[in-house]
Amino acid sequence: MVGHYGLVFEFVSALPKSELHVHLVGSASADTVLELARRHPQLGVPTDRDTLYAFYEFTDFAHFIEVYIKVNRLVTTGADITALVDGLAGDLARNNVRYAEVTVTPMAHLLVGIDPAELAEALTTGRALARGRHGVELAWVFDIAGSLGYEHGIATAEWVLAHRPEGTVGFGLGGNEVGVPRARYRDPFLMARDAGLHLVPHAGETTGPETIWSALRDLHAERIGHGTSAVRDPELLAHLAGEGVPVEVCPSSNIRTRAVRSLPEHPLPRLLDAGVPVALATDDPGMFHTDLNSEFLLCHRHFGLGRSELADLARAGVRAAFCSAELKSRLLAEIDAVERGEVSRRLS
Repeated sequence: MVGHYGLVFEFVSALPKSELHVHLVGSASADTVLELARRHPQLGVPTDRDTLYAFYEFTDFAHFIEVYIKVNRLVTTGADITALVDGLAGDLARNNVRYAEVTVTPMAHLLVGIDPAELAEALTTGRALARGRHGVELAWVFDIAGSLGYEHGIATAEWVLAHRPEGTVGFGLGGNEVGVPRARYRDPFLMARDAGLHLVPHAGETTGPETIWSALRDLHAERIGHGTSAVRDPELLAHLAGEGVPVEVCPSSNIRTRAVRSLPEHPLPRLLDAGVPVALATDDPGMFHTDLNSEFLLCHRHFGLGRSELADLARAGVRAAFCSAELKSRLLAEIDAVERGEVSRRLS
C-alpha cells in the first residue's frame, strides 16, 4: 500500500508546472560540471564528485556568488551553452515542468569569449532541442549581473535588443544586492520595457523591503525575484497582494545561501497568508541539490501545504508566467484535472 507521503509524491509528480526562476549555469548537473571542470582543471572547480559537493557548501551569499562565477568560467563555447540548455530541459521534463523561463546572464558568457551571435544561436538551438526532445517550452529572461556596473547593464540591454533569440520574454537583474541599488539600472530597464520585454529583477533576497520598493518604483518590476524580505513590511505585503505582483520564491536556495537561516523561519507561509502570488522555483538546482518536485514536497513537509494548496501553487506559477494564453489555459485545465484525480503520473 502506498503511504501518505507516496500519495503526495505521486500528486506532485502529476502536477503540470511552470518554472519561472532558474539560472542556466546554476542548473547544471554535477555530471555536467565535472565534465567541464575536467576540460579546464586550471580554473579551480573540483574534478571529483565528493569535492564538488563540498565546493557547493556555501558559507553565505557572497561565497555562493564566488562559486557561481567560477563555474560560469567553465562555459566557454556555444556548444557548452546548448548542452546546458538540453540538460536543463531533460531535468525539467522529469519534474513535469511544461514551461520554463530560464535566466541567462549574457555578459557573463561574452566576457569569457563567447561570440555574441554564437551565444544567441546556441540558445536558439537549445530551445528547439528542449521542445523536440523533451517536450518543454523554454523562454528566456536575460539579466544584468548587478556587481558588474552600469555600463555592463547597458551592454546587456544592447545585446538583447540586437540579438533577441526566439523565446525572449524578460529582462532581469541578479547577483549581489548589497551595495547594488536597483535604481542604478533604471536606464537599461527602460530600454527593455520600450522593446516590449517584461521586467523581473531580483530584490529583497539578501536586503530589506526597501530594495523591493525600489524594484517596483524605479525598475517597474512586474514580478519580483525572491522578494522574501517583503514580510517585514505590512504595507509592501498589501501592495504586492493588492496589485497581484508575483514573487518567485526558492526555499532551498534561500537556506543554502544563508539568505534565510532555517526553514521554520522561511517567509513563504507568511507571503501566502498575506495573499501574495507565489511562484515556487529552484533558482540554481544543480548547486542546491534540488528540483521543482522537491520544492513542492518541501512545502508539504515543512509548511503543511496539502493537495489543494500545492495545486494552487502550481496554478500561481502558471498565472505568473509570460507564456501564451493558450498554453496557460491548457496547463491550468490540466492542473484542475490532476486535483480532481482524473490524471496520475507515477515516476520510477
